Amino acid sequence: MNTLLKMVFAAACVLLVYSCTSRPESSIQADARIPVIFDTDANNELDDQHALAYLLLNQDTFDVKGITVNATKNGGDIEEQYAEAERVLKLLDMDKKIPLLKGANGSFADIMPHTANADFDGAEGVNFIIENAKQTKGELTLIAVGKLTNVALALQKDPSIAEKLRVVWLGSNYPEPGEYNQDNDTASMNYVLNTSVPFEMVTVRYGKPSGTDAVRVTPEEIKAQATGKGPKVSEPVTGRHGGEFYTFGDYSVNLFEHITLHGDPPARALFDMAAVAIVKNPDWAEAITIPSPILKDNKWVEQPGNKRQIVVWQNFDKEKIIADYFATLDK
Repeated sequence: MNTLLKMVFAAACVLLVYSCTSRPESSIQADARIPVIFDTDANNELDDQHALAYLLLNQDTFDVKGITVNATKNGGDIEEQYAEAERVLKLLDMDKKIPLLKGANGSFADIMPHTANADFDGAEGVNFIIENAKQTKGELTLIAVGKLTNVALALQKDPSIAEKLRVVWLGSNYPEPGEYNQDNDTASMNYVLNTSVPFEMVTVRYGKPSGTDAVRVTPEEIKAQATGKGPKVSEPVTGRHGGEFYTFGDYSVNLFEHITLHGDPPARALFDMAAVAIVKNPDWAEAITIPSPILKDNKWVEQPGNKRQIVVWQNFDKEKIIADYFATLDK
């Protein structure tokens, strides 16, 4: 009998220890989410807004630490870029939950000599990237969908964060020259390519089926599948083209009504949204690993002997990406 009692007691102790140390399923799921900072020129056109909405509405996949903005040649200065990101946050009822910070207004070359100053151009956003890279357990994914100025400044100011970051950048027509994000600050891109930070290039490739330019939607599709969708906020948000909106879906329709369309049928690419999508599900595109090239005189120069490897994303599954975007908005 004593032996039996000892066995029962031991089993009870094991159960007690397990119940005290095991975490509930929701906690395990939360820990499994991907920590992300989203770096954007939000007011440039309309793909940034859709990418941001898609990211924030996928809270079961992403743990969004914050949003940093930068200014490119379209969409105004940093204040206007900030205002558009804030509109999206308000329409998703997340403006009081997700930090939004101003990054660089100028270029990497102009700002770099001044990063030791407390008030350098972009300090708020750049310091936020550095602080979160250091604080995040494991790897912090930095999804950059504008110029790479904020990213390069953070790596220049504190090179130690390279081992804590994964940079996923929407940009470049590689292996061909040109592309908006790249051309807005070529020096910042080359600087990042010459660091050790894990770097993934989500290609644009204007007019070709292999880049994110192929991930297109028509205004008719947006109107049919986005109208009234997304969380409904209690206070109206004034859009950048005027009007008042209570859902992001309705704002999306408005954005498509005020944009130049391309192709047949007339449509617009959601470049930046595709970059978020392949972080969520890498099976929605093809990833190839290559020795890092460098851009010289606006031409890509291959460096086959370079030990520095980067990932290039191409051949995006448009149908699955767009379907998941609408399904996410519908939820």
